[in-house]
Amino acid sequence: MDVITIASLFPNAEQPRHGIFVEERLWHLRQACDARFHVIAPVPWFPSGSPRFGEYGTFGRVPRQEERRGLLIRHPRFVTIPKVGMSVQPFLYAAAIAPMVRALVRQLPGPVLLDGQFLYPDGVATAMLARWLKVPFILTARGNDVTLYPRYKAPRHLVQWACAAAERVITVSESLRDQLLALGVDPARVVTLRNGVDLYRFHPVDRAEARRLTGITRPTVVAVGHLIPRKDHELLIRAMALVPDVDVVIIGEGPLREHLHKVARECRVEGRLRLYGNMSQAELLNFYSAADVSALTSRNEGMANVILESLACGTPVVATVCEGVPELLTNPAAGMIVFERTPAAVAGAIQALLAARPDRQSTRQYAETLGWEPTAHALRQLISHSIAGSSRTPAIA
Repeated sequence: MDVITIASLFPNAEQPRHGIFVEERLWHLRQACDARFHVIAPVPWFPSGSPRFGEYGTFGRVPRQEERRGLLIRHPRFVTIPKVGMSVQPFLYAAAIAPMVRALVRQLPGPVLLDGQFLYPDGVATAMLARWLKVPFILTARGNDVTLYPRYKAPRHLVQWACAAAERVITVSESLRDQLLALGVDPARVVTLRNGVDLYRFHPVDRAEARRLTGITRPTVVAVGHLIPRKDHELLIRAMALVPDVDVVIIGEGPLREHLHKVARECRVEGRLRLYGNMSQAELLNFYSAADVSALTSRNEGMANVILESLACGTPVVATVCEGVPELLTNPAAGMIVFERTPAAVAGAIQALLAARPDRQSTRQYAETLGWEPTAHALRQLISHSIAGSSRTPAIA
């Protein structure tokens, strides 16, 4: 059988960590499944083509196709018009990739399954194409596609239609599943298969050597994530003002870099803050291992992969409550959940964990229960059943 994954969230030569969790799941699924896999990872195209539009310029440099981990990745363009109604996005997306998907489906011996990653706009576009080509499809919900976009009428209607038409809808946390069911999606169609962690790629390394390589010399909290409002690194910086003699390292790119420096100056912690850009997984391995604690202060996270990565390196986590967090931090060796979004609450949790830090071996042992293998095998069965039991998709109401 052939599986065509459709995902605008997928790593590329210009953005190696862009949607890396999608690539990771696919790679581990390939190890557990004898299907042939094909990836269509569209990138947005701004009509003017001008590089001055920030990340649109970055997307413009993405190659039309490339090979990653033994797979050919196709990067067609789809028109994105900022500040124009989001209700048109799935239609532009579907129209842009339709010729490529149709050609691929026609040349494959079959049976074929479409695999849409992220419900909106990717999943809705996948549903449209599957209906047109008369092939089954599955969808995966990962975060904002459940918590944010359905707040708007047109996207909500389209997400509901796409989920009703799918053979199965996968959510990466039980919290997302509950929110999807609240939208009226049939519970029989929705299954939770959390993200996993690559236990071979992320593992404890010699701490003294990791600290030498990273330049970390004092007790340190590390946070990994885009510098955007949703990640709320500002909350962590304000918390660190209440945690003396401890440094903080934040790793990520985004528009809030200067703002975070300003907050650090206001809080008088600039001398204890180090802000780095995006890093490879090999580089992150050393920072996780060198740090005493990892922190996650996001407002929303479908399933926080940085928590999984940190635990696999033997470093416990302090995390504020959001979607998948309570489902991961279920063991004292994993760290602490912060139930109140205040600097004082975050600071208190960091101090408590630093004072009674679990040993690295216990944290790593817990992480070993969170690998990709169970998810990959469950996905293999789901794909087989979806192809065997596929039904025609209904028309858009």
